[in-house]
Amino acid sequence: MTDKPTVELATRILTAYVSRNRVPATNLPELLTEIHQAIDHLAKPKQPTLQRPSPAQVAASIRPDAITSFEDGKPYKALRRHLTLRGLTPETYRAKWGLPVDYPMVCATYSARRSEISREISVGQQQRAKLSLVETAKGATATIQ
Repeated sequence: MTDKPTVELATRILTAYVSRNRVPATNLPELLTEIHQAIDHLAKPKQPTLQRPSPAQVAASIRPDAITSFEDGKPYKALRRHLTLRGLTPETYRAKWGLPVDYPMVCATYSARRSEISREISVGQQQRAKLSLVETAKGATATIQ
């Protein structure tokens, strides 16, 4: 047996062909080389060719309610989790598909809602802080009198 299975496979194919067909001995090395090259070519995986989206496709992928992924064509409110599951970061995703640096990873409505929730939480914290200051000031005033 040889180190490369493709060489062994090529010799088996050549042997089977020669046993059923008349081939001059001078053509055997050339025929073996052709068979081996064909097997090597078949054994190599094809590199997928990515077609980068056109500017119109990029614009169409950004909707107020969802961002459409170029990886699977599905709409998402936030792409980060989807990209993480595929082993990508936002930067590598943008580079892979030729997207601009400012391409959003979150849809506008989701971002606005999160911002609204943050403001509500923040306002509540500020109000609680003011109330506690007022209560401590009243307590300090009562102890002084």
